[in-house]
Amino acid sequence: MRPDITVKQQRLLDYLEQHINDCGRVPSLREAAADIGVSHAAVAQTLKALEQKGVVRRDGRYSRNLLLLNRAQEPIAGQRWREVPLIGRVTAGRPMYAQEEWDGSVVIDAALFPGGDLFALRVKGDSMRDAAILDGDIAICEPRQYAANGEIVVALIHQEEATVKRFFLFADHIELRPENKAYPVLRYTFGDVLVQGKVVGLQRGPETVQ
Repeated sequence: MRPDITVKQQRLLDYLEQHINDCGRVPSLREAAADIGVSHAAVAQTLKALEQKGVVRRDGRYSRNLLLLNRAQEPIAGQRWREVPLIGRVTAGRPMYAQEEWDGSVVIDAALFPGGDLFALRVKGDSMRDAAILDGDIAICEPRQYAANGEIVVALIHQEEATVKRFFLFADHIELRPENKAYPVLRYTFGDVLVQGKVVGLQRGPETVQ
């Protein structure tokens, strides 16, 4: 036991690790309180203290995702894998995590993609080929409504069509640039483009979970 961890905190940690190993998921606060024999508030308070000590990390606003960390601040081996939603359709004005827009989910390595609230999008076409983004790849994305010049983003065009391109902002227009000389640079007015996320990584041909 780490010297800065109290007996009560270690008890909760041991319970969480055992539950994850046995059931393959993180228990709810209510489950943990009932199993340990303490109040819901006591579990929440202990989790907060463990988070402040860097022993656990909570990721994501949209789903329960509690990670137990080792001394290197990385998820323990059994928790490195997590599911993120595969978005079938990007729609303006709708939450990225609206269930009816899902097309299953993909499993990613939490050590490689540590951010919360990630989503995945299947790439169509070869316009980003020279950036090693190929037709059928799964782009792992961080939700964003802004971008820096040169970043690869998921952008919604005319509130209808989602595309993956390199973003550039100019004084009077936005350019979405492909990474394939066979395709033209796309120029739009500010109102035509809505940035939906930044591409933070790729998976090539993974299995999706329905």
